[in-house]
Amino acid sequence: MTDELSTVSADAQSRIAGAADAAALEALRIELLGKKGRVTELMKTLGSLPADQRKVRGAALNVLKDELAGALDGRMATLAESELHARLARETSDVTLPPRPMPDGRIHPITQTIDELTAIFGEMGFTVAEGPDIEDDWYNFTALNIPAEHPSRQMMDTFYLKTGGAGAPRVLRTHTSPVQIRTMMSAKPPIRVIIPGRTYRSDHDATHSPNFHQVEGLVIDKAIHMGHLKGCLQDFCRAYFEVGDLPLRFRPSHFPFTEPSAEVDIGCSRSGGELKLGNHGDWLEILGCGMVHPKVIANCGLDPEEWQGFAFGMGIERITMLKYGIPDLRTFYEADLRWLRHYGFLALDLPSMTGGLAR
Repeated sequence: MTDELSTVSADAQSRIAGAADAAALEALRIELLGKKGRVTELMKTLGSLPADQRKVRGAALNVLKDELAGALDGRMATLAESELHARLARETSDVTLPPRPMPDGRIHPITQTIDELTAIFGEMGFTVAEGPDIEDDWYNFTALNIPAEHPSRQMMDTFYLKTGGAGAPRVLRTHTSPVQIRTMMSAKPPIRVIIPGRTYRSDHDATHSPNFHQVEGLVIDKAIHMGHLKGCLQDFCRAYFEVGDLPLRFRPSHFPFTEPSAEVDIGCSRSGGELKLGNHGDWLEILGCGMVHPKVIANCGLDPEEWQGFAFGMGIERITMLKYGIPDLRTFYEADLRWLRHYGFLALDLPSMTGGLAR
């Protein structure tokens, strides 16, 4: 490369390296390599040179052109990377900071109720347990002492999945009770857990949904009796519904996985077509419960002569509707922002037993 082209190259390289942004770099590209650029004008002079000189100078100009194009591309990549780092620095969020209030955002009532349940039972020493939505038939039915001919096993009530082989049938869990089995099989007693989660049944109307939520509780220990169950549920219902003298009534019932079993009613009034909770002489059923059946305890590898316990379960949508006056179950899943703004909760309204459940 001649001294002239070396001078052009050094000057251009210096200016490229000093380009402050993409716009300045593009202006340099046009100035150097554009149709009327400096290198292009030098290429136009090749026609006036003798053949032997034209070949040498043409090769040198092509080398210069390639060097400058490479320098321009390299500088553009550097500027783009610097801009990306600057943008990331500007847009960095500190996730350890508390959330900012969002006027239009609302917590769904189902989520709020699960938080309330967790706060109440957490004060009683319960922890939260979780399990899969897709379960084996054994966990969902057999281990819970549900016989093969039980109606809940029929396809009209349960969503069965194709297994693709001769393995155990797979179902969308019809209750959160399989998590009780998994907990008793994996944890060493004593056990005290609540199990909120999604469940699935083939049913759909104003008070039933094919996808709904349940919360169940399980206590396994020595010398546990129905009195412990009654006290636990009485404290929960009075705290959740925020009615200090809310009466509870236990009616004998039957569930395959508990013995004895009971349905639990809470006091209410339906006077004037309005439902009001409290000690008003009428009753409303809200949950089922009982002492864990000895066969269920044995199915989990525990000795029912040593370990006893109680369990209970309720629909989360149902108690949410009762507490917050929501008339139709189907509206929970319609994704209507107007409904959510009316029934939803602010992000910072975190329920607690000391600060209040629903503020």
